[in-house]
Amino acid sequence: MPAPDIRIAPAVIDGAPAWRRLAFTLAISIIGSAGMWSIVTLMPGVEAEFAVARAEASLPYTLTMAGFGLGSLLIGRLTDRIGVAPALAAAGLLLGLAYLAAAWAPSLLWLSIAQAFAGFGSACAFAPLLADISRWFRRRRGVAIAIAACGNYLAGAIWPPILAAVMEAESWRAASLLLAAASAASMPLLALALRARAPQEPEQEPEPGPEAASQRAPGAPLAGPARQPGLGPRPLILLLCIAGFSCCMAMAMPQVHIVALCVDYGFGAAVGAEMLALMLLGGVVSRVISGLAADRFGGAPTLLVGSTLQMLALILYIPFDALAPLYMVSLTFGLAQGGIVPAYAVIVRERLPARDAGAQVGLVVTATLVGMAAGGWASGAIYDLTGGYRAAFLHGIGWNLVNMAIIALLMRWEARPRRAAVAAA
Repeated sequence: MPAPDIRIAPAVIDGAPAWRRLAFTLAISIIGSAGMWSIVTLMPGVEAEFAVARAEASLPYTLTMAGFGLGSLLIGRLTDRIGVAPALAAAGLLLGLAYLAAAWAPSLLWLSIAQAFAGFGSACAFAPLLADISRWFRRRRGVAIAIAACGNYLAGAIWPPILAAVMEAESWRAASLLLAAASAASMPLLALALRARAPQEPEQEPEPGPEAASQRAPGAPLAGPARQPGLGPRPLILLLCIAGFSCCMAMAMPQVHIVALCVDYGFGAAVGAEMLALMLLGGVVSRVISGLAADRFGGAPTLLVGSTLQMLALILYIPFDALAPLYMVSLTFGLAQGGIVPAYAVIVRERLPARDAGAQVGLVVTATLVGMAAGGWASGAIYDLTGGYRAAFLHGIGWNLVNMAIIALLMRWEARPRRAAVAAA
């Protein structure tokens, strides 16, 4: 049943109702995104119980991200039409059933399929929420999107230590039951706070005058979400999808395998969960800083800086295998890459109209999630072939270079029409 069309006066944009909505959005994201990180934490227990290789143990994560990607695409289109609240309520119930099925899984295949449904439900707590909150902010859109995206990483900081403790005290199945109860009980209730629909945003906005053009920061986007860059909408989205896939092929290596890496080094799964939590807390800080930077300089320059720092952090993983350096490198990696995925949403909203925000942001986020899924599996396969993660890190660095090249080309292609517009102004 469609959500009530509760229209809000445009004056609430950037106002107190928008910030209250952002707070509820963050809470929902923390709960709904737990499934992305739960399977990473539970991977050593799953691998041991089912007696499978590392690549096979990565399959539940791969299908989680595949379901997340498909959900981002389909749910994004749906929320453009009916609003985000009904989708969130349904997602909470789906997550409860999926985690319940995972807890009863008699085989790795059953668990993987259950995790695919969990990923589909979790998708509602990311891309659709980013698109929704982007409609409620204008001057602080970048930082608002970044804060909403922090829920995904806060979930990774909060849930792994809890689930690791449950797994050590009971089993990974008990941890899945905990997630089932938390999702089904809380998400439908929290969704009630997001019933209001955002005000309509003008499809075209006035071009900035000469004074505004001269005061705009170098590299920052021209005003208005309907601004047309040097590339049309379809080539732009295609390039962003390829770039998103590439950066997340690289990002997946530490995020998916850090717990398993710590087990291999003899530090244990609990230490790996702490390291993952530290990485993602660094990502929260990075996302807020990147949101502020995107408001000042634009999404594309912010993305390029984040991608470059991510590659440098990946390089730092290769020479270290001691506990203290791994903690430091994991924090560095989190601080480097946290703002990358939200920057794609900022780029889309800078350049394309609001009416298709859910679908377009969902499409790009789907590409990043496909990259995470493929990167998580590929890193496990490379580990099985080589007996270590060194080659997997090098593999990720190569994909990171592809991402950097695409974003640099995008900025170069867009520089010509931007310079012409400023000169004309």
